[in-house]
Amino acid sequence: MNHDIGFIKDWIEPQSRVLDLGCGDGSLLISLQEQLDILGYGLEIDADSIRSCVARGVNVIEQDLNKGLKNFADHSFDTVLMTQTLQALRYPHLVLDEILRIGSRCIVTFPNFGNWRTRAYLNFRGRMPVTKQLAYQWFDTPNIHFFTYADFEALCKERNINILHRQFLANGFPDKLLKSPWPNLFTEIAVYHLSR
Repeated sequence: MNHDIGFIKDWIEPQSRVLDLGCGDGSLLISLQEQLDILGYGLEIDADSIRSCVARGVNVIEQDLNKGLKNFADHSFDTVLMTQTLQALRYPHLVLDEILRIGSRCIVTFPNFGNWRTRAYLNFRGRMPVTKQLAYQWFDTPNIHFFTYADFEALCKERNINILHRQFLANGFPDKLLKSPWPNLFTEIAVYHLSR
């Protein structure tokens, strides 16, 4: 993800317990440890990413999020992070429930599939989009749920999830200028801070 999400450090308390689901190489956890002195743990399924975490000194657990988070007690963490993973889960609504069971708050990021570039690609080319945010072909994409920020907010309302903060990210013109008045058309990445 090439968007700056440094602002999320303002949503996380210093010296708090943080769990990063789908932590990749652990870069975000390392950054938060350096800036906020958090106690961080990551969950990851990719073997190469796990090796990178271990080499960098990141506490990482190999676990498939699609199999649930039952091995974590209620309120085990102050904040649970999940960046660019929600759309790749089999049952994202159930994982959101689990995240808010084990964490007091969570921060979730996902691509907004309603972005005008995605719509235009599909409309004019008649094929599933391949863009910077959606860099895979339809047959090898990890993304199995295509949703917009509006869909996500409707899900939060249905499941009684409180939206504490949200940020809409976009690069380039005209997206950067128009994401505030028309977020569903011009947002590339949506970032949400949630609680029960």
